[in-house]
Amino acid sequence: MAPKESTSSKLTMKLLVNSKTQRVLYAEAGKEVVDFLFSLLTLPVGTVVKLLSTDTMVGSVGNLYGSVEKLDDTYISREDAKKALLTPVAGCQGGMLLQLEAAPPESAYFYRCNSSIHSYPNCRSYVTKVSGSTCKSCHTKMTTQLVEVVDPDAGAVPSAAAGAGFVQRIVTYTVMDDLKVSPMSSISGITLLNKCGVTDIGSLQEKTVQLGYDEGLEILKASLQSKTVLTDVFLLKKRKG
Repeated sequence: MAPKESTSSKLTMKLLVNSKTQRVLYAEAGKEVVDFLFSLLTLPVGTVVKLLSTDTMVGSVGNLYGSVEKLDDTYISREDAKKALLTPVAGCQGGMLLQLEAAPPESAYFYRCNSSIHSYPNCRSYVTKVSGSTCKSCHTKMTTQLVEVVDPDAGAVPSAAAGAGFVQRIVTYTVMDDLKVSPMSSISGITLLNKCGVTDIGSLQEKTVQLGYDEGLEILKASLQSKTVLTDVFLLKKRKG
């Protein structure tokens, strides 16, 4: 899949770089960046292959995806099977890699077929939440709406703490080069420098980078292959270019 720009504005984060080793020690990131990183965990394998394209995948998963693409519909067991494999409904959809999408609301209705229960008595046993599904008994479309399902939580006032994304906005987060994420504090910053073996403070540089759709794809790809993701995406790529 060719990279394309998301409709969302680019995100930014601040890198702390060791100029001597040309390695990112860690990054300071806000809620939006951390939400994006965590959203990578929601991506089904099929979506990952679609975003990165089969020829850039490490291993053999890309071959599975390509096989489904090329497989003639004659060999597919049901109409929606191919779509379910190639464009699974979960995680970041529609190429909007940097925007979290809400889960589609579950249908509040059940449907049955129009066949007479006298002609097909087994039809009464089959209902569906998807209008137009095929009845297993008479094999006609199930489009007759039955009852509405009452949600016990309907009308409840959402919690004020509830919000979009995965993490709270109240703190800045530390993102390590290998994508370990934790809340940031001044003490943890000093501890991290000691842990990274930094003895020359003068060798440290701050670098503010933008995170758009292309960078999002690079992070997704690097996260599957490397333990130095931020260095690979924001330093090595620039040097190679």
